[in-house]
Amino acid sequence: MPSRDSLHVLYNHHHGWLYTWLRNKLGNAADAADLAQDTFVRLLQREHLELNTPRAFLRTVARGLVIDHWRREELERAYLEALAHAPQAEVPCAETRELMLELLERIARMLEGLKPKVRRAFLLAQCDGLSHKAIAEQMGISLRSVERYVADALYHCYLLRYEGEP
Repeated sequence: MPSRDSLHVLYNHHHGWLYTWLRNKLGNAADAADLAQDTFVRLLQREHLELNTPRAFLRTVARGLVIDHWRREELERAYLEALAHAPQAEVPCAETRELMLELLERIARMLEGLKPKVRRAFLLAQCDGLSHKAIAEQMGISLRSVERYVADALYHCYLLRYEGEP
């Protein structure tokens, strides 16, 4: 874990620059402030912190956070658009909507960790309810490949579900 002194110096020397960079990237001061703080929180979680080019490192970490931020905004827009077409009686309360957005974000991150063919086979099985044989026909691959892809995706889900647990 980096020392408090080294992190303090890094923060003092680069926070203003990082905040400005993020504000220009996002066009929003509040989001820029949040992501600048999140960037330094990420540094706190690192085992070792020896930086030859601190701004390049901070920009790399912040860029990943910006991508996550934009993905969440895109998911939120799509979800709210879907809710706009739902009957009023089926629209969840604000708290449930926020929980659903968090769940959708976790699912999106999980799916991004899969290879494209594995992701497609998994989604056809889980969302469309297709049999492995139907997936093989649709994707133009062997039944054995579909079975392996779906098993790989399920194993990936399992690993994500239980990561960090003893």
